[in-house]
This record gives sequence, structure tokens and C-alpha cells, in this order.
Amino acid sequence: MILRRMTLRRQIATAVAAISVLVAVAVGLLVHQAMIRQHVDQARTAALTALGSALTDYGRGISAPGAALDDPALPARLHGLAADGRQGSLLAADQQGESMWAAGPVQGGVLSVRVDFAQDRRAIADLDRIILITVVAAVFTTVLAGVLVADRISRRLRTAATAARGIAAGGTDTRIGELVDGKDEVADLAAAVDLMSRTLHRRLADEQRFTADVAHELRTPLTGLVTAAELLPPGRPTQLVQNRVQALRALVEDLLEVSRLDADVESPDLSAVPLERAVRRTVTLTGLDVSVEITAGQEVRTDLRRLDRILGNLLVNAHRHGAGPVELHVDGRRITVRDHGPGYPDDLLHHGPQRFRTNAPERGRGHGLGLTIATGHTRVIGAALTFANHPDGGALATLTLPPD
Repeated sequence: MILRRMTLRRQIATAVAAISVLVAVAVGLLVHQAMIRQHVDQARTAALTALGSALTDYGRGISAPGAALDDPALPARLHGLAADGRQGSLLAADQQGESMWAAGPVQGGVLSVRVDFAQDRRAIADLDRIILITVVAAVFTTVLAGVLVADRISRRLRTAATAARGIAAGGTDTRIGELVDGKDEVADLAAAVDLMSRTLHRRLADEQRFTADVAHELRTPLTGLVTAAELLPPGRPTQLVQNRVQALRALVEDLLEVSRLDADVESPDLSAVPLERAVRRTVTLTGLDVSVEITAGQEVRTDLRRLDRILGNLLVNAHRHGAGPVELHVDGRRITVRDHGPGYPDDLLHHGPQRFRTNAPERGRGHGLGLTIATGHTRVIGAALTFANHPDGGALATLTLPPD
């Protein structure tokens, strides 16, 4: 659970550190135990050799140096073994320090020798310090190498993730393979994402081209249809035909506008605009019932035609798919449009406006081009347009104009 909350770099560094510590400690313990066994075996061999010489000398009636008969310091366990007629050795500690004892039976008692183990213990302690320093150095070096490797992998993955987010934001011509070097799994991932990006870019281009072609092909016969509808004799059927023809004409014009915006060939015509006057002008042009509130109006530098298009589409969408009253509020460079209907559908809130998609029946059928066009013009003038649902109900669109 903790590893899941860590970045990949920290996970790799933690894993390398844990493994290196375990390996270093295990090797250190093995070396430590091996050295103890070696020194104990050497001391035992020396003590038994000295005991053998002492027993030989004692049998000849010679007093061997370092040997003692019935030494009171002899460990009771070893004394009992020798008293039973056997030879043995034992590493034990007493007031004089740690010693290796060897004892054997002789006529009249137990003969024993004592070999000091203090020097061996100091050698073992010195070796332990060397092992500790070596372990710390090995762990530090391994962890440092692991961090460097993990940082390189993490940096390349972050680069790929940044490029992938750019693709998701619409930059389908971005190529991750140009940013991520190497021939490992990360490079394979980058190549796969590049393939996906190229495929997506091609499909989007085909869709945009198809939309533009259809709109252009419809425009010429539609112009003739509009003219023919205007020549029909007055009457209710004629009015119905003219209304439908005008709706179809508006749809075709919207398709052409979307195509131009998708092609990223539009450029803003900026000029100084009093925001309050521009907002009231847009409301008047729509002819809709809108409650306008100006908290702090100011002069902004923007494209007035595109601003009309953005606000007009937001207001039309609020009236067509929401419910009254529709409120427009201006506060500095921030403009909000709110209705009191069922609110925006979840799909729009999560993915933004998409053409020909209105997944919420309660917000009307529509063709989804109004908000798509508003978003496109917002991008052209460098503003920000967000969609949310008001806590008290209704859809809330917020347009934030860029600073001059």
C-alpha cells in the first residue's frame, strides 16, 4: 500500500536499498561467523596441542609451563569431563577474561592448560568494524547507482507522460520517440504511443476533412434551396419549409465554422473593447431574456466578433437546453452564464463539448455544435472556458478572458 503511493523512482530506490542492505548484512554475518569459527578452531588446536605436551611432560615427571593440576578456575563442565577419563576443550570467560581451556585426566587429578583468547576477540572486533564500513560503503554505492538508474527511467517516463498529455490535449502531431532515447521497454512504450498518435491524427484529419467536404458540398444546393423556398407562395406550409431550410443552413454554416476552427488556421482580430458594452450588445443581438449583472466591468483587448459568438452560443444553449432564469454575470475579466435547468451531463463535464453528442435527454436533443464552436473561439482568443454545475442547481459556464 505504501509502495503504491510512492513514485516509480522512490520505489526502485527503496527496493535497491532494501535488497542491498539484506545482501550486505547476510554476507557480513557469514564472514563474521566464519572468522569466529576460524579463531576458535585455532585456539582449540593450540590448547589441545599444549595439553598433549603437558600430559607427556607430566608423565615423565616434568612440570610443564602453563599447565596446572586441579586448577580452581577450570570450568566445572570441563573438569567433570576430564574426571571421567576424557580429554576436552572449552571456550569460557571468567574474571581474567575469555580463554580457551583444554583438560585431561592424570594420576591424582585433572591437568589443564589455558590459552588467552583476548587477542583473537580483538581481531574479530577489528574485522567486524571493517565489515561494517564495507557494508555501509557497498549499500551507499548500490543505492546511489539505483537512484541514478531510477531517475533516468523516471525522467524518460515523465517526458513520455507529458507528451501523452499533450496528445490528449489535441497535439496529435507530438512524437514521444523524438524525446525518449534508448532501446528498452520505455522506448517501446514511446513507439507504441507514437503509433497511436499517428493513427489518431490521421483519423481526426479524415474526420475534419470529411466534415468540411460535406459542408461545402451541401452549401451550393442549399443556397438554391433557400432561394426556392423564398419564392413559394405565402402560407403555413411555406413558413414550415422556410424554417427548416434556415435551420439546415445554420447547421451547414456551423459545420464549416467547426472545420475552420479544427484546422487551427483562425487568428484573432484584437481590439480594445469595453466589456460591459460588449456583453450588453451580445445579449441584445440574441434577443433572449437574460438577467445581466455587472460587478466590475473593464476594458479588455479581444476579438469582439468571436466574443459575441462565444457568449451568444452559451446564452442560446442555456435557453434551449436549460431553464430560466438565465443569468449573465461580469466580474472583471470573468464572465459566467448560468441557467436553472438540470445542469450539464457528466460526459460534457469530464470530456468537454463534443460535436453531435448530447447524451442528456433532459438538456435537449441538439447537435452539440454550439458549445464546440464556443470552445474553439475561446482557444483562438486565448481565453479559458470551463463548464460546471452550480451547487444550487443549473448549468454554469465560466469564460475568463486573458490579460492584455
